[in-house]
Amino acid sequence: MGVTITGAALDARDRTHVWCRVLDADPHCPGCQIAGELRDHTDRALTDVPISGHPVILHAAVPRFVCRTSDCPRTIFRGRIDHIAPARAVVTARTARWILQRIVVDKMSVAAVAANLGITWGTVNTIALDAARALVYDGGHLDGVRCLGVDEHKWKHVRGQGDSSFVTVLIDLTPVIDGTGPARLLDMIGGRSKQVLKTWMAARDQQFRDRIKVVAMDGFTGYKSATAEELPAARVVMDPFHVVHLAASKLDLCRQRIQQQVCGHRGRKDDPLYKIRRILHTRTELLTDKQKIRLFESLTSHDDHVAVEITHQIYQELIAAYEHPQRREGKKLMYKILRRIRTGLPAGLQELAQLGRSLWSRRADILAYFDVGVSNGPVEAINGRLEHLRGIAQGFRNLDHYILRSLLHSGQLATRINAL
Repeated sequence: MGVTITGAALDARDRTHVWCRVLDADPHCPGCQIAGELRDHTDRALTDVPISGHPVILHAAVPRFVCRTSDCPRTIFRGRIDHIAPARAVVTARTARWILQRIVVDKMSVAAVAANLGITWGTVNTIALDAARALVYDGGHLDGVRCLGVDEHKWKHVRGQGDSSFVTVLIDLTPVIDGTGPARLLDMIGGRSKQVLKTWMAARDQQFRDRIKVVAMDGFTGYKSATAEELPAARVVMDPFHVVHLAASKLDLCRQRIQQQVCGHRGRKDDPLYKIRRILHTRTELLTDKQKIRLFESLTSHDDHVAVEITHQIYQELIAAYEHPQRREGKKLMYKILRRIRTGLPAGLQELAQLGRSLWSRRADILAYFDVGVSNGPVEAINGRLEHLRGIAQGFRNLDHYILRSLLHSGQLATRINAL
């Protein structure tokens, strides 16, 4: 650190105090940049990394100099010790790195880190957030991104908040496609709209925008429009998760409608369709013999159940197209399915008809998956990790804090922090 220790002691609060003298302070005046004349030393107390679990206070004897330049407005100044701690900092430079390592690498809470250092939660939080900003927004965090994932995330579960409780999440999918590592969180923006994403993309430099080749997203047309306007050369992919999820929701709506028509009430435990509500969402190949028998008996127990049976069949065919070992053949199967359900369906299949119209309007984005192989699966995984982060923090109120803490948690910053 560039100091020599001159003394040490313990206080009543079990903190270790270390006194030291700075060996290589910068003697140049910040006003005129001319070396000053040594006057005396002043004590600067800094929190340092813990020793054996005990908080450490470093008392650095910083030299003070006298500026003899006649036209310089400064008379007395302290020598700069930026290699130990920046100006007006209350912790040493290596302590700031230690804080990030504990939060990012060891997944410690801010409260636990603050207890180890013997300083307040607010001080540790401010240091972590400032360091995160420097790493993410000024440290080349966006370099090398070619495949981008976009999705929404609910960061605050409070009624009546509208879109203010949502953020738009941007994920770097390039490591997954290249096989070099997991996806990483790039940024989060308050709100979920076309304008939110468009503004973020417009704020990036042209080199970054030209480098993006693929953008994976859900079925929200606002994200698609923003991408088409700001990244016209990028290929939009509607990922399989949301396609299958949309088909599953239509299957549920069809089952609930037929349930009401046949039984006159919502599902009960002995109702045929209610008993198979979970089995309907499971791939046929994964069902046991007993489940297959129950599925067959329930679907054939009433003539009106044929609508559920047909919708379930289309749902299974969509999954089979995605699971085909050869993407070219899977693409052909998907196109045939979309074409078959886009129009002209018999009466009584209104949910399937809605699904067909929705998927046909996005057919180019759906079929693009089979060409590029990029999906939003890793995005959903990171969304789950952010839900866990929000849970262990018992809720966030400040969106800026939540975004930066999420970047520390899921931004794959460990290697860059260790290199500081």
